[in-house]
Amino acid sequence: MPEFDVRVNTNANGPLFDGRAQRAARDYCDQANYRVAEAAERMVLEHLGRSIKKRTPYYETRIGVVRSGRGYEVNDGGVIYGHWLEGTGSRNYPVIRFRGYRAFSRARALIQRQGPGIARRMLSRYTARM
Repeated sequence: MPEFDVRVNTNANGPLFDGRAQRAARDYCDQANYRVAEAAERMVLEHLGRSIKKRTPYYETRIGVVRSGRGYEVNDGGVIYGHWLEGTGSRNYPVIRFRGYRAFSRARALIQRQGPGIARRMLSRYTARM
């Protein structure tokens, strides 16, 4: 049976040992999540801009990126008619003909495809710190 000898140098230094690599990884995760959420916010606003015929700025100004738990989310700040505009409210079809704009659900589908690319483009800035 082969034998081997392992020696560990406890005086190691560098980013991996002094915490810089962990900070860079944490910063990368936070910023990548934020950038992906910002992109999703832009998608929601673009879709609403194309869909709403008589635009009023109130609803669009309430849409934004907020910190949620360990990450970020895009929401409408709890606007009372937001579910109706999205098409998920109890007053949508079949009660009335309006089925909603589906801006958030469309943005979710797009960002699930584009999000990894956004995060990948940011990675090189943080690997240099590791």
